[in-house]
Amino acid sequence: MSESKISTAKAPKPVGLYPHARRVGNLLFLSGVGPRTAGSDATDSAVPGLKLDKNGNYLEFDFEAQCRSVFDNVKVILEESGSSWENLVDVTVFLTNMKRDFHTYNKIYAEYFKDNQPCRTTCEISSLPTPIAIELKCIATIED
Repeated sequence: MSESKISTAKAPKPVGLYPHARRVGNLLFLSGVGPRTAGSDATDSAVPGLKLDKNGNYLEFDFEAQCRSVFDNVKVILEESGSSWENLVDVTVFLTNMKRDFHTYNKIYAEYFKDNQPCRTTCEISSLPTPIAIELKCIATIED
């Protein structure tokens, strides 16, 4: 069975030692993908819709911007890996505030997944390693 690690400069840098995706046979496993902007600065830390003060408190917060950015980042990683949005088969979504953000996330998810409807699990977690409110973990297929 063929296996390969995939990384791309077109997506935000991983916050640890792991690839953006790993292909095993005809399956593609994406590492957790957040809404950070690729190539934003030396630490790749820009998050659409988020501005913090020096103490880490919200000055601006736009969850819809984060949702759209994370979906776009997933799409880029899929395409750079030889797959596509239509080949997604499973999506696990992590939200840091289900009560505040689920309605917005569910509305935007329906826009992006109108035609392809992979299996989906949504979990609330207490935090993510960077100041983001959403992260996706995905599995897709790759056509040979």
